[in-house]
Amino acid sequence: MAEAQRKVVLGLGNLLSQDEGLGVHLLADLRATGRLDAAVELIDGGTLGLNLLPLVEECSHLLLLDAVDAGKPPGTVVDLARQDIPLYTNIKLSQHQATFQEVLGLASFRGRLPEHLHLVGIQPANLAVGLDLSPTVAAAAPEAIDRCLDVLHGWGLLIAVGNASHPT
Repeated sequence: MAEAQRKVVLGLGNLLSQDEGLGVHLLADLRATGRLDAAVELIDGGTLGLNLLPLVEECSHLLLLDAVDAGKPPGTVVDLARQDIPLYTNIKLSQHQATFQEVLGLASFRGRLPEHLHLVGIQPANLAVGLDLSPTVAAAAPEAIDRCLDVLHGWGLLIAVGNASHPT
């Protein structure tokens, strides 16, 4: 089996259910920063669940973006390092997450969990049908993007851009 080398930011969620689509919305915000190294792939994983296992296993670096039900107040940014991410379905992060947690659990069981794994998300406020994020979650998105940039900076996957206020 080839050594895992992909560097991926994976947005998860359903764009038809307001805050549930957070991960996919954050991909566009992250792209707009113009700060990502050319090696970083931005991928919309939607609600593909177990179909994402091959992708996860090909990654050396995987940053997950998702709405996260952590039992916190709506709009709270959730930032979990590899060892803190629940890998099995006994802890549910979001509506589609049970199958994605199984993906992480299977990758771990097979010894193929990315060495560099991180999750940035926001506690949802509204999961009703709708295309836009709730105002509460939209207001927290810039903080989530800053956390993403911090993680990517730590992994050496940002480029220097002019007088950007964020560290490189």
